[in-house]
Amino acid sequence: RRLYFDTHALVCLLEKNGFTAQQSEVIVSALAKITNTNLDMIYKDMVTKVQQEIALQQVMSHIAGVKKDMIILEKSEFSALRSENEKIKLELQQIKKQVVDEITKVRADNKLNLNLEKSRVKELVRSVQTASFCCFAFQHAQQDRALTQTDRKIDTEVADLKTMLESHKLDNIKYLAGSVFTCLTVALGFYRLWI
Repeated sequence: RRLYFDTHALVCLLEKNGFTAQQSEVIVSALAKITNTNLDMIYKDMVTKVQQEIALQQVMSHIAGVKKDMIILEKSEFSALRSENEKIKLELQQIKKQVVDEITKVRADNKLNLNLEKSRVKELVRSVQTASFCCFAFQHAQQDRALTQTDRKIDTEVADLKTMLESHKLDNIKYLAGSVFTCLTVALGFYRLWI
């Protein structure tokens, strides 16, 4: 295994700085051991190119297998979904037909009921009209009688009021004539007094 620094140059440097040759060699050998131990630790975690290519090929083969499985599953799932859709479409068409049939039945029943009710109402109206015509004629006669009586009462009241007005007019004329004569006599009296 290679070391990435010059061990002899390091020994010389240490000797120049006051270390003995033996001390310098011991320090450099300790550094080399530490470096080798660190490199061993690093190499344990690292993968070689060959191992990496093998792992890549394995992953690619797994991916290809998964793709094939997915394609097979998609085809089978799509065919199952299509068959389910077809079944649901058929069921929906049957339900639509049933609903349309029920709606037509209900409409026919409603039309029949409406026609029956119309005929009942027409007959009731006819019977009510005949009964009301008789009642109306009777009520009309009673109303005519009541109106003539009311007209007579009004005419008598108006005649009474006219006579009262005439009598009040005469009374007012009498009082007015008396007042005028009184004023004239008073005025003549004052006139005589002044003359």
